[in-house]
Amino acid sequence: EMGNAESNAYRNHLSRFLPEEQSDIDGVFDALSGSSGSAGAKNGKATKKTVTLAALQARQSEPLPEQMTLRLYNGMKSIDLTGKPSGLSDQIAKEQFVIFMSNLLKGNADEKVTIIMRMISKTEGPVTGKQIQEFTEDLIMSVVHVLNYRKELRGWNLENTRDSASGVKALASQLLSELKLADGTKPVGPQLLETNFDQRVIEDWVYRVPQISVFLSVVIRQGLHVLHSLPDQSKDILNLVPGCKGIKGRGLVSLFDIPSIIYINSHLPAELQHKWRLLFSSRLHGESFSQLCGHLVNKGPCIVILKDLDGYIFGGFASHSWEVKPQFQGDNRCFLFSVFPSLAVYTYTGYNDHYMYLNHGQQTMPNGLGMGGQHGYFGLWVDSDYGKGHSKAKPRCTTYNSPQLSAKEDFTVDAMEVWAVGDLPESAGTKGKKSILDVDPEAQALLEMAGKSRQSEGLREPIEEDEDDD
Repeated sequence: EMGNAESNAYRNHLSRFLPEEQSDIDGVFDALSGSSGSAGAKNGKATKKTVTLAALQARQSEPLPEQMTLRLYNGMKSIDLTGKPSGLSDQIAKEQFVIFMSNLLKGNADEKVTIIMRMISKTEGPVTGKQIQEFTEDLIMSVVHVLNYRKELRGWNLENTRDSASGVKALASQLLSELKLADGTKPVGPQLLETNFDQRVIEDWVYRVPQISVFLSVVIRQGLHVLHSLPDQSKDILNLVPGCKGIKGRGLVSLFDIPSIIYINSHLPAELQHKWRLLFSSRLHGESFSQLCGHLVNKGPCIVILKDLDGYIFGGFASHSWEVKPQFQGDNRCFLFSVFPSLAVYTYTGYNDHYMYLNHGQQTMPNGLGMGGQHGYFGLWVDSDYGKGHSKAKPRCTTYNSPQLSAKEDFTVDAMEVWAVGDLPESAGTKGKKSILDVDPEAQALLEMAGKSRQSEGLREPIEEDEDDD
């Protein structure tokens, strides 16, 4: 039998899993190892079951890209049992499989890092920035692939979102920008790709960038289909992708791609991460500022995203319901973001409270929608003369420390969307309460300007949500 030390370590790993989790892991291991043990059992010596790369590839060929299956295999193989050189056998023993699961699903950065190093590169020693980049892109691509394969995208799909290929690269670059050398410097650009990073640096990175562990967890749970149906001890995967409402069957391709949805959603206040609902799309509702106002006023916190004619995609998160008024509104949870050509979130600096601004039909004040900066010099501005906008930030926006988000300082809007996040606020009164339109003459006037008649059903649009199930 195994040596005592080994079985103790193994038992410690096993004890991290609840009984039903253990039997789930056993089941997956048995399925992967086939019946390799049964022949030996007849002659009274039970051969230990093992998993081969071929068996892993055969079972994983659809849920996961081939490259990721190989990385998982290398990770499992890297687990050293009682000082035997781990490179000796090409087969994965049950103990290695369980310890792999235990470290990656239940472990801290220190326990994960050795396996992650071997998933990045088969060979011992430091890894290059380029190898880390390839690993991170594979990881993100595998998350999108497996969630799509398992139908876990919660109302989003690859047809109603932008192609994920550029989003995978953008999110990988964003996560890689967090790599810090021991002296605290962050290498960038070509220099980053050639730099060697040792295990301590990677451990620090895994510790500070929670997405790496969350994505690995998704790839293992959904890819190997292990522990996927059991209530998750770590709630991190719960709202990885928010539920999507209001886009189904409308023939619309969102300006968001899956990686950017995951990234932006992770920066929202936790209580808003479970659901996004499309309120406005210039492609559906027309290019009109009064249409925009009619669809976003008093709808609770929301995300505004737009694309300029040069293909840059950017926007902002509004933490409060938009109101038409000549004062700034919102609070320090608001932020600006960029989706393309780079993915980034810019949060408030504390310099001023110019979080969000919406005005319409006033002689004396600027009319339009703005976030950050100041009148005439917003971090993000869409003019009430719909189609014109600016993003001014020399060198950075005062409120959010964001750079210029558009390709040119003054831009033309190509497309725009607004997504409500979280649950509809009580005040938007659907069920039996007064409609907001009955108490807010301004919103009513805007809708009438937008050509909607008073008795039209469309006035109380939030109700559509009930039909649009996931």
